[in-house]
Amino acid sequence: MDVAFQHWSASWPVLIAYVLLAALHLGGFRETLTALAPDTTRRQLGREAAVFQLGLVVIVLAVVSPIGYWSGVYLSVRACQELLVAVTGPALLVLGAPWAALRLTPRGLTPGGLTPGRLAPGGLAPGRLVGVLARPVLAVVAANVVWIAWQLPALADAAHGSALGRLAEYATCVAAGVVFWLQLISSRPITQPSAPLRRFALLAGTVVASTVLGMVLVFGANRLYPAFAGRAHTGMTVVQDQQLAGGVIWMGMLVPLVVAGVALLMQWFSNEDSAELAADLDRLLAGPRGWPSRPVHR
Repeated sequence: MDVAFQHWSASWPVLIAYVLLAALHLGGFRETLTALAPDTTRRQLGREAAVFQLGLVVIVLAVVSPIGYWSGVYLSVRACQELLVAVTGPALLVLGAPWAALRLTPRGLTPGGLTPGRLAPGGLAPGRLVGVLARPVLAVVAANVVWIAWQLPALADAAHGSALGRLAEYATCVAAGVVFWLQLISSRPITQPSAPLRRFALLAGTVVASTVLGMVLVFGANRLYPAFAGRAHTGMTVVQDQQLAGGVIWMGMLVPLVVAGVALLMQWFSNEDSAELAADLDRLLAGPRGWPSRPVHR
């Protein structure tokens, strides 16, 4: 029990960024609610705001809690921290759809990105952010490059002994995670132009990349991270620790990616069923000529 109350870190840059972002989001959320009337819309916005705030808390706790301390000692704990900072936290941020509350919606939308009585449809107007998001393959590849780069021994060892390096790692991983998830899931008012099956292919590519990285660490017999071979590293060798870290990356990445993959497949099947139903209705409305003729039995 003592471990849970020890080694909490007051990382002031992280805490300041958290307070500012959380306050800005809550302020914008309050302004958005004042412009709405229906209870259904309010409940949806409330759920989204709670999910976004939860994402912020997950990221902050991964840095300032004992996870942040032990991530500088054990590679396996560092891998857990990476999953929270780069994958789980950003996924919650995107699901929380904070763009209207953070005043990041484009010109032309009403305050808060909403019109009274209904959620704003459609996507964002062209802009710098949308220019990046409009290239899903490039965005997903860039996110994977950022994640994998911080697992390279040179960058991992450099960030291990530098507070500035760790902050750069956290910031880039969060940004990469947000860009990655924006390619896969809707985050009102941002919508994806890509079909669900194409997004599933991007997801599958990420699964392959994380699996290969995990396998390299799991089956590696050489010590790749000498900076972690300190006195505090006890109970297992660095090689064993990095093998365990590979397993965490390998299996840990599968959980959110498989969940997202199942959701995309369900969306694809739903779209296919809807398209078939629409085609049947079109043939029905077209009259007898729209249906194939049947043989007449005499």
